[in-house]
Amino acid sequence: MADVIDIEDPADPRVAAFRDLKSADRRPDLPGRQGYVIAEGVVVVQRMLGSRFAPFGLLGVGRRYEELAGDLDGRDVPYYRASAEVMAEIVGFHLNRGVLAAARRPAEPELAEILASARTVAVLEGVNDHENIGSIFRNAAGLGADAVLFGDRCADPLYRRAVRVSMGHVLRVPFARLPTWPDSLELLRDKGFQIVALTPEPSATTLARALTGDRVALLLGAEGPGLTETAMAATDIRARIPMTPGTDSLNVATAAAMAFYERVRNS
Repeated sequence: MADVIDIEDPADPRVAAFRDLKSADRRPDLPGRQGYVIAEGVVVVQRMLGSRFAPFGLLGVGRRYEELAGDLDGRDVPYYRASAEVMAEIVGFHLNRGVLAAARRPAEPELAEILASARTVAVLEGVNDHENIGSIFRNAAGLGADAVLFGDRCADPLYRRAVRVSMGHVLRVPFARLPTWPDSLELLRDKGFQIVALTPEPSATTLARALTGDRVALLLGAEGPGLTETAMAATDIRARIPMTPGTDSLNVATAAAMAFYERVRNS
């Protein structure tokens, strides 16, 4: 059984990894600080336990320990048990989900390793909203996309909110950062990927007709500006999702889900 340690003092140094999670300059999950990865809620914690992100500690109420006891059996990781009130003082807000786990960031997989067996990858440019990133990972997991690659100006996929919104799938779907942008798209092309830019441009080919490659890289841009012209110029084809008149675009995570599904439908 996991080692259960009762915490009564919010200032207890043993729970420092969970302190001030909403503080913009003191958060322990900031990449420039400790860079911890924080899982929130029973399901997300379970997915962390089954991933390469090995937690070094959990903080939660007693009821959540009872739900996770089987998952923690045989693991050398402490469960810091606290009341909901003490836990709120530690993290800086009331946590409805009742449990957190913290892990250190392992080394990211090599791009070549990810691409070796992948058939469908999402490539993001300028996607700086953590909830959109989390949703893209959840959609990738549910619809069989193999990886998410990050180009220029993207938010941290391991921020707590992105991990939560992804339902923990950001911890399981491989991801990597492209070394140069958009020049690194040539690395994908050399591996046989058809590079498809998603855009609302009326002149673009419909998505269903555009996805002809056995291996496909789907480029998605930020809400509002979309992909830069420089990025689109480096792709093989521009694809659009047909929409009713009067709508100009879809949420980027929704667009990604439709593109992932189109790949499943045609496979």
